[in-house]
Amino acid sequence: MMSEEKTKSFAVSKAMVYNSYLKVCSKDGAAGIDRETIDMFNKDLEKNLYKVYNRMASGSYFPPAVRTVLIPKKQGGKRPLGIPTVGDRIAQGVVKDYLEPILEPLFSNSSFGYRPGRSAHDALAQCNNNCRQYAWVVDLDIQSFFDNLSHEWMMKMVSHHTQEKWVLLYIERWLKAGVEQADGSIAARTKGTPQGGVISPLLANLYLHHAFDMWISKHYASNPFERYADDIIVHCNSKAEAEELLSSIRQRLQGFELELHPEKTKVVYCKSYNRKEEHEHNSFTFLSYSFQPRVKANLQFKDRKFMAFDAAICCNAKAYIKQRIREVFNPRNTTVSLEQAAIKLNPKIRGWLNYYCRFNAITAQKVFEYLNELIQRWFSEKFKLRGKMAILEKYKTYVHENPKLFIHWQKGITY
Repeated sequence: MMSEEKTKSFAVSKAMVYNSYLKVCSKDGAAGIDRETIDMFNKDLEKNLYKVYNRMASGSYFPPAVRTVLIPKKQGGKRPLGIPTVGDRIAQGVVKDYLEPILEPLFSNSSFGYRPGRSAHDALAQCNNNCRQYAWVVDLDIQSFFDNLSHEWMMKMVSHHTQEKWVLLYIERWLKAGVEQADGSIAARTKGTPQGGVISPLLANLYLHHAFDMWISKHYASNPFERYADDIIVHCNSKAEAEELLSSIRQRLQGFELELHPEKTKVVYCKSYNRKEEHEHNSFTFLSYSFQPRVKANLQFKDRKFMAFDAAICCNAKAYIKQRIREVFNPRNTTVSLEQAAIKLNPKIRGWLNYYCRFNAITAQKVFEYLNELIQRWFSEKFKLRGKMAILEKYKTYVHENPKLFIHWQKGITY
């Protein structure tokens, strides 16, 4: 008797579905529009996995609408995140696992976002090095990229790399899947792909690989770039070169139904001690780091300083961290102990320090002086202390007795 998998229309196996399920579990994630969590999905795991497999293998899988969640952006405002159901995340993972090994070797070495073995820190390091070599930057901001990418272009690009019918079928269905609106209704989608989907980052990279990476590498090979998803920095030797290149990029992207943000896109001069020109823009933000002129200590002559164009945590990221700290720790609420606050804050602090201390660590560490101030205010409220010296003494004694309570204290950021 022929096995069940051999009788199906498409070459989707149970093993492919199970491997995708394991990856979904490892990342946890919120519930989709059906409000089913991974724990709920696991209660009838065998049946739920079989349902995904059976429908995908037979061609009858239709993705449910994505749930919309608004998340705060470090730059201010909120970004809509599309949350698929657990089953749909598994289904998307099956296609991603098939397609990624085909596409990954083709992608540019200057593309860093959502790719195995590459990180934001890699992109930042390359950007930092290029800013030392090139005096001008084109800071590109594609307006609502994930909401505006063309479905027609997307399908042409995917079909250029695979003719596997089930891959093409399901990607087209995901592109057209409905999106939950603020009032609970479901809207059809004629363009774009929701941020938050398992397959979306790979599709976004493929889109910009064709629309931008290959084109600029061919026609402007002397202008290096860094791209992290739709966040792009291009380096130039002169202002004239940067302005001409910006005009060409704008025209190129319009051909793929993408527009550059008129206010956020700009030409930047990387001013430093040996670059004396004047320009209206001397800084840009990339991956929550601000690249700008900074006064640095001279390692050879300790009493001298010089100006370098360098990266450090940006102001919006600092404000974001302080806001998140306040959400967790209110110094007026003395019923919450410092031990309880540390349990909630330490995972966040560890992540912030790991990310923002890679370049100009001292600038990032200073942000956590704010938390120390809140802790001192907590002592003031808790023990009814009013004098600054009395509060500081109480705080110092506590830090001395509990030096490892907070992650930033372990790093020596205590005052």
